[in-house]
Amino acid sequence: MTRYELLTLLVGKAHANGFPFRKWYISRLGLPWTSGEDAIATLCEQRRYYALLFSHEFAHAFWKPGEPITFQVPSQSFQRRMADGTIGTVIRKPYTRRSARTDAWKYHLREMASAEEPLRYMRRYLHIEEEFDEA
Repeated sequence: MTRYELLTLLVGKAHANGFPFRKWYISRLGLPWTSGEDAIATLCEQRRYYALLFSHEFAHAFWKPGEPITFQVPSQSFQRRMADGTIGTVIRKPYTRRSARTDAWKYHLREMASAEEPLRYMRRYLHIEEEFDEA
């Protein structure tokens, strides 16, 4: 999946939840509007998609307040002291998690800011099987 395709899905989900993409694009980026496809292409080409991802309006619409969110938690492994005093490795399988908070968008903005690649973080909430391609 390319960056363009991923941004198209992200904007589509936020738009379905009430995000005014056209209004945001014109007011925040100050660029003329030609079409949605051109706007997303501009975001990709000029690497302006970070302005979209970290926009409060976008985050508020993408993680709609009070709506249950389902996402995949990746597998984890770590070491810890066991009951008998030995150090053991704990391996946790990936699992699906659900959440319904009114201010979830604030939490996700903080988490996305600390993530290595914000687009990969956002991809977890789209429930798609394809791997993200940096192109």
